[in-house]
Amino acid sequence: MMNISARPTWKQLLAREKPLLLPVAHDALAARLIERAGFAAYSIGGFPLVGSRYGIPDIGLVGFGEMSAGMRDIMAATSLPVLVDADDGYGDVKNVARTIRGYEAMGASAIFIEDQRAPKRCGHMAGKDVIDADVMAAKLRAAADARQNADTFLIARTDARAVHGLDEALRRAELYLKSGADGIFVEAPLSIEELERIGRAFKGVPQLANMLEDGRTPLLPPRELASLGFAMVAYPTTLIFRVARTIEKALADLKAGTLTLAGEGVGFDEFKAMTGFAQWAEVEQRHSG
Repeated sequence: MMNISARPTWKQLLAREKPLLLPVAHDALAARLIERAGFAAYSIGGFPLVGSRYGIPDIGLVGFGEMSAGMRDIMAATSLPVLVDADDGYGDVKNVARTIRGYEAMGASAIFIEDQRAPKRCGHMAGKDVIDADVMAAKLRAAADARQNADTFLIARTDARAVHGLDEALRRAELYLKSGADGIFVEAPLSIEELERIGRAFKGVPQLANMLEDGRTPLLPPRELASLGFAMVAYPTTLIFRVARTIEKALADLKAGTLTLAGEGVGFDEFKAMTGFAQWAEVEQRHSG
């Protein structure tokens, strides 16, 4: 596991990884496997976290306390740099400040907050709305001021594309940059042409593309997204969707009593390695009487 004090800052990662690929972890085991797979960083998203931890949809049913408990467990499993989904900051400017300080203290390298109106929901769901741009700008100023570490990277997400169109989303993104954001995340563009326009809009500003299976945005390869101007590519549903399907198949297999899936999962020793058994066994042996 990487030493947290020695890990690169988010800006250093962006300079090195082109683009920076961000698998999204839904639990601690997923985070460990992301590290074992050799990724430079990862993200924790609200959609997979609330689905896996609480079994509920991402429609604003959980607050900072519940979300931060899940985030803390996941971050404890790996010291990789992590981008944390802070939703709408869970309230007004003082709540935003508390959220930023809380996630920063847990070890978040980067944090994004969005301009949705509460109760927020997954950015690819229908029925969302956005707050006034000036209110979001105030939240971003509060977030920037709340940082205790100058290297904490702040990303502003706007969901205005679905509500007011792309022009308004880009106008908001420009305002948000002036209000303290280090990077931009325009959620749910509907076409390659819109991705191209977003990528061109802010030269030199790190932007995030959200590649969500069955979502509203076309799925493009990382190199193509990088060529369009995106510095970060997140995959919020890739792991959780596959895990959910595998669990369903395994349960159907058990119910049928056939065990036809035997051998498709990892082995006992493999799972022990994934969960760090050898390291804990060494601790036990070293300190046992």
